[in-house]
Amino acid sequence: MASTEPERRDEEPEVAATEDEDTGAQVAPIVRLEEVAVTTGEEEEDVLLDLKAKLYRFDKDGNQWKERGTGSVKLLKHKETGKVRLVMRQAKTLKICANHLVIPSIKMQEHAGNDKSCVWHATDFSDGELKDEMFCIRFGSVENCKKFMETVESIAESFGNNEERESNEVTSAAGLLEKLSVTTETESEKVTETESEKVVTKEVPAAEPEEEKPETKEKEEPSSAA
Repeated sequence: MASTEPERRDEEPEVAATEDEDTGAQVAPIVRLEEVAVTTGEEEEDVLLDLKAKLYRFDKDGNQWKERGTGSVKLLKHKETGKVRLVMRQAKTLKICANHLVIPSIKMQEHAGNDKSCVWHATDFSDGELKDEMFCIRFGSVENCKKFMETVESIAESFGNNEERESNEVTSAAGLLEKLSVTTETESEKVTETESEKVVTKEVPAAEPEEEKPETKEKEEPSSAA
């Protein structure tokens, strides 16, 4: 039986092109940003040590340890002065959480109950002012902790020896200057005495002997005749 329905043809609708066509037009930026050189203050320093760690600071008011941040702790030596400082920045924000010089008085101590941590006192400047702080730092391994402690103690000891040597040199120099000043004063006194003797000699000349005057005898007048 023949179908009375008209044949249906699948007509495909025209699909508009959705892909962006490259017209070749160039749009200039509204605001032009120039590159800015970022300085960290570490350009004039050599890195002696760089380790990953987590830093804590002891809160005296709360009597507890507070986390300062996780990041990289560095020991930096200045190229001109030779001074070494400890600097630690947070990993993401690069905020400074520790910044102080390594001086002979720094003493590293192992943290009780954790051989991956150590404790020390320092005069810190990370908050923009000098503060006496007690820090605790924890590393990922015992080896890194020992390496950190040994490096800091070695630097502190070397600076202590230099200060002692300089003190001895200053003391010896002061002794030489003292001897030199005493010798100079003695010679000056001798010169002064000699000059004073010369002055006295000139002011008081030797008395000359007086010349003897011949005695004059008065002539006796002849007596007049009586």
